[in-house]
Amino acid sequence: MSRFLFPRWTNALLPFVLVAGAITPLYAAFVVAYGFSPKTIDVGYQPVQPVPYSHALHVGRLGLDCRYCHTTVDRSAFAAVPPTQTCMNCHTQIRPDSAKLEVIRTSYETGMPVEWVKVHKLPDYSYFNHSAHVNRGVGCVECHGRIDQMDVVYRYSPMAMGWCLECHREPVDRLRPVSQITNLAWDQRIEMTREERESLIKLYHINPSENCSTCHR
Repeated sequence: MSRFLFPRWTNALLPFVLVAGAITPLYAAFVVAYGFSPKTIDVGYQPVQPVPYSHALHVGRLGLDCRYCHTTVDRSAFAAVPPTQTCMNCHTQIRPDSAKLEVIRTSYETGMPVEWVKVHKLPDYSYFNHSAHVNRGVGCVECHGRIDQMDVVYRYSPMAMGWCLECHREPVDRLRPVSQITNLAWDQRIEMTREERESLIKLYHINPSENCSTCHR
């Protein structure tokens, strides 16, 4: 019976094994760090839109409610992109000849939709229901930031799994009365005591799931 566990020729592999043993942890650390980097999760992503629409003007200065344009946000899984008719409700009278609105006018005349570039897009393997969150006191600002201060919308939140789980595990500080959902300047951590925020958990029957199947269906 041989006293060697492995054939002698395997000794030649020893340097490669040692190198692999040193590199593997570094490689794993790099993959994890890269996976959580802004480059990967696209925080700050700010695409150029076909029409220079300013939320800072329309929402911040003029006071449009988010639901005027995103009409399904409290009724369905998706926050609808406004059709051209929504824009023309105002712009048939307000600056109807502006060069900035040429794409809007063409869309209105031809019936072809404006090709807006989606800023907040989840992977196909992730499911998120806007109405389930909005109707239980999670305000627009929690995910989208101060949209009312953005001339050009950018991605404010990482929208990574760990970020979502943080809220599911500790929702208290992210809850507000449903009446304040679209009031982006309203801060529940200032306007409400912790006890008042905790009472919303009972009022809205909040019991966030951490099961994988909740988001990965």
